[in-house]
Amino acid sequence: MNDRSVKFLKGAYVFDGTGKVFGSASIIIEGHKIAGVGEDIAAPDGAETINLEGLTVTPGLIDAHVHMGLCNEGFPEDMDDTNDMVDPVAPQLRVLDALYPDDVAFREALAGGVTCVQSLPGSGNVIGGQGAIVKTKPDVIEKMIVRAPSTMKAALGENPVRVYTPKNKLPNTRMGSAFLMRDAFVRAQNYANKHLAFIRKNEAAERDLGMEAIVMVLDGLIPFSVHCHRSDDIQTAVRVAEEFGVGYTIEHCTEGHLIADWLAAHGARVSVGPSLTSKPKLELRNKTWDTPVKLWKAGVHFCIITDHPVVPIEHLSVCASLAVRAGLPPEEALKAVTIYAAEHLNIQDRVGSIEPGKDADIAVWDGDPLDSRSKVLLTFVGGELFFER
Repeated sequence: MNDRSVKFLKGAYVFDGTGKVFGSASIIIEGHKIAGVGEDIAAPDGAETINLEGLTVTPGLIDAHVHMGLCNEGFPEDMDDTNDMVDPVAPQLRVLDALYPDDVAFREALAGGVTCVQSLPGSGNVIGGQGAIVKTKPDVIEKMIVRAPSTMKAALGENPVRVYTPKNKLPNTRMGSAFLMRDAFVRAQNYANKHLAFIRKNEAAERDLGMEAIVMVLDGLIPFSVHCHRSDDIQTAVRVAEEFGVGYTIEHCTEGHLIADWLAAHGARVSVGPSLTSKPKLELRNKTWDTPVKLWKAGVHFCIITDHPVVPIEHLSVCASLAVRAGLPPEEALKAVTIYAAEHLNIQDRVGSIEPGKDADIAVWDGDPLDSRSKVLLTFVGGELFFER
């Protein structure tokens, strides 16, 4: 009698996410975890055997920067939950409280082999709120969560200036945006010090949810993820983060290729994308598929993103393939949407590669994942089959 909690995926060509490639390998899944992978492993007694001969297996793909569940497919624009644009500093907002698990984008993600995403607030505010990392299997939100809060979303450049200039509020310039970031960190430092003084006196203190959220960044519990396209905005984001000693990621990094060596020297982690778009604003005029190539050559840690719905989530593999066309080695392109994306999110202990002990998030393809003609046939999330073509 088969034990359906134990699966034996047999005979596939396997890219494990770490750089290892198996010509004809099998994978053992026990419950929600990977228990083994290799070319010479035997099926456990009673395991459900799934024959994958002639097919290709990768880790489930990971998109580190999307707005799924907030900017929902097929909904009117005025029902978009990505930005509360009434205050340029709104760290107290949480994606978790707006995430809609029945957004059809989650099912489309599974059809594209994407099993994990980080959903973020938009870039209308200088500080826009807290993100959440979730699996793409639609369910009760709490069952989808990998980590929440996952980061503090921030933004520099055209977007917050465009939003607040007509409202006659800061920021009207890039200087104003940088000031608001610094001011938020200083106010949070003062808030933390006052609370510590109250605790030492055994006295109660009033709470401020926004300051508590920024203190999480200062304490290293979550990173500071800054939307920035232009090279000067990228440098400002790094400058501010280093001034306050906080962990950070650069999101989009459109002109990162212009300062790749500088980013490498600062040990920056960056996401690149959405690159499969036009150039609808000035700060995108230098957008190019050469960006991930030059970042890789400089030794910058990067991943590739869709910024869904800017690029539909099911086309994450296509984005990776276009980076290959620009000169990125295929292995690096696959890592950029698997293990590198997991490292960008600090969840590499759970996902991003097919290794014993990790979540059994797996995509099965009918061809090369970097060939846009290839289709995902099966997608497993936590060892369970949730998509079958």
